[in-house]
Amino acid sequence: MTDSATYRQPYTAKVFDEILTMRPDTPILDCIASPDDLKALTNDQLIQLADELRAYLLYSTGVSGGHFGANLGVVELTIALHAVLNTPYDKLVWDVGHQAYAHKVLTGRRERLPSIRSKDGLTAFPEREESQYDTFGVGHSSTSISAALGMSLAARLLGENRTVAAVIGDGAMTGGMAFEAMNDAVQQNADLLVILNDNDMSISAAIGGFSRHLAKLWQRGLAMDIDKHGNILMVKRTISSDDRRIRHYLHMANGAFEDVSSRLPSKISEKISELFHGVTSSPLPDKIAEKIGDKLFADNLFKAIGFTYLGPYDGHDLPKLIQVLERAKQLKGAILIHVHTIKGKGFLPAEADPIGYHAIGKLPKAGKNQAPTSAPTAKKYSQIFGDWLLHWANIDERLVAITPAMAEGSGMVEYATKYPKRFFDVAIAEQHAVTLAAGMATSGKIKPVVAIYSTFLQRGYDQLIHDVALQNLDVTFAIDRAGLVGEDGATHAGVFDLAFLRCVPNVIIAAPSDEHECHQLLNTCYQYDGVAAVRYPRGVGVGRKVDMTDEHYPIGRANVVWQSSNFDTKSTKKLAVLSFGTRLKDALTAAQRLSESQEIACIVVDMRWVKPLDEALILRLIEMGVTHIATVEEHQITGGAGSAVNEFIVSLQALVKLLNIGIKDAFIHHASHEEQLLYCRLDTDGIYQSLSNLIIKN
Repeated sequence: MTDSATYRQPYTAKVFDEILTMRPDTPILDCIASPDDLKALTNDQLIQLADELRAYLLYSTGVSGGHFGANLGVVELTIALHAVLNTPYDKLVWDVGHQAYAHKVLTGRRERLPSIRSKDGLTAFPEREESQYDTFGVGHSSTSISAALGMSLAARLLGENRTVAAVIGDGAMTGGMAFEAMNDAVQQNADLLVILNDNDMSISAAIGGFSRHLAKLWQRGLAMDIDKHGNILMVKRTISSDDRRIRHYLHMANGAFEDVSSRLPSKISEKISELFHGVTSSPLPDKIAEKIGDKLFADNLFKAIGFTYLGPYDGHDLPKLIQVLERAKQLKGAILIHVHTIKGKGFLPAEADPIGYHAIGKLPKAGKNQAPTSAPTAKKYSQIFGDWLLHWANIDERLVAITPAMAEGSGMVEYATKYPKRFFDVAIAEQHAVTLAAGMATSGKIKPVVAIYSTFLQRGYDQLIHDVALQNLDVTFAIDRAGLVGEDGATHAGVFDLAFLRCVPNVIIAAPSDEHECHQLLNTCYQYDGVAAVRYPRGVGVGRKVDMTDEHYPIGRANVVWQSSNFDTKSTKKLAVLSFGTRLKDALTAAQRLSESQEIACIVVDMRWVKPLDEALILRLIEMGVTHIATVEEHQITGGAGSAVNEFIVSLQALVKLLNIGIKDAFIHHASHEEQLLYCRLDTDGIYQSLSNLIIKN
């Protein structure tokens, strides 16, 4: 590999303005079977490889759908890391994993990439079982530095000389776990390389004090660089106004990419040269340079806690990245390399709209005539919540809404625009979001609503117990993405919330069965003076129209939606199907089919509430002669809503045959939501077969 210091011109990525529908020619990329193949390439060949890799991602993601902008933004960084590190012996950990497609391509999975996120295809995120190059399974934010630190300390204990690197975005850096890990890395005097990929984004735009801090580091026009001897030096960057990004308007200049003898900006350097003219081998200029550097970078957070800070660098200048990584990996201790990348780099629509292009769906297959489709009549549940939020904000000035960087996904954009003073996006900081709501609720005059995905509420569990429930504070949790989530797989599935919420005192839990029920249960839970949670799924509902006339459902009261004509007659077998949440439509269809085909007396109940459970109804059903009870939920069976029914039946010592229909004791792999339901036997046919077996065998 040639010395990147000889490369003087800033690298400009090839630009695309549409997603490719045909596989592009990629002669260099086609020769890359593993990262070892990168080490024989020249800088010019690596630059061509970057263009080819970006083109291939534009093609493959169009075939598969999936995370988009972040992957385009780290093409050069990924190439540089694998060109310099000796992976998989050296360990490379990606945070979240939204940006790992290029990594998958360069580590032997190129031809399988179009299968990503589909059943039996590549996973949406790095996964240890998939490749030896995937050192740590990820999907949630802010874990990479902790994991990498653990790998580094394990290598030290085992006497292994490995480089361990973590790649983390500026959005993920707002998670408290990242700071906990950095603090400990310094405490442990660990050899650790952290690459901060600063693109001013997570899923939404980056916000808060940390984002402002990074902006300050950029706006100074200075950078901390490293020479070929490992000395840290301060260099200048030239400011340009042609960057279309609002915050990152600074362009990395040629001067920051060269080996420079000066460790100071030119004017200071000239002054020192005058003062020390004729003095040879004096260490004093270096000391003065270090003091001035410390002064100019005094408020650098990373330096302050003990990291060696390098950057900021242009994350798309491949030769410079290679040079810096080669030199930095020779240093000892905790090192942070700060690079700036553009989310969606090289694809103009994504550069202009990084939020909209965070992820994309599959493109229609070439050559297929697509019949025009009318707009879907069913609304997404996130829209139902967003509409409800606006509706109640107009009614009640006490309402405030909190989200940990999920405004777009949770349907809160319109609310945030209309009520900016009552909207709090706390960035990726789920623990803080929950306790912030608790603190607000102590006023007695503010009613916080926390909009959060089920999988991310897991990260704020202690705060939910200790800070909210223990004090019985008036906080409403709007839990989105409850249940299976399809292509994002097990890391994002919201299938544990009922179990971990149900065991907490002072919490009521609602599970709406459709859009109208969701609106009304949000009404009911918001008006409840205490801790309340409403869980609803990803995607669209069944198409039921929402009646905006506010209802207040009795808490803990279920709703009988259907019973067979022979239910009130005497029968040796009577079946009650208790449905929790949005599997109601399938459960109802299955029960009706069973009743017709086998003349079984059936009743179907929309339970609405997981806690408090409608025990009076269950008792009444048993008194009416129900002999078999089946519960249905899109949640783990262990500890779920069915478990609550089991516990009550046991307390009655009733002789009733029980069946819990839900997700078995396993993590469910990525596939479409329909395929996951089929696999878990939570579709209509699966529920029917389970009900039939219950009746026949018992």
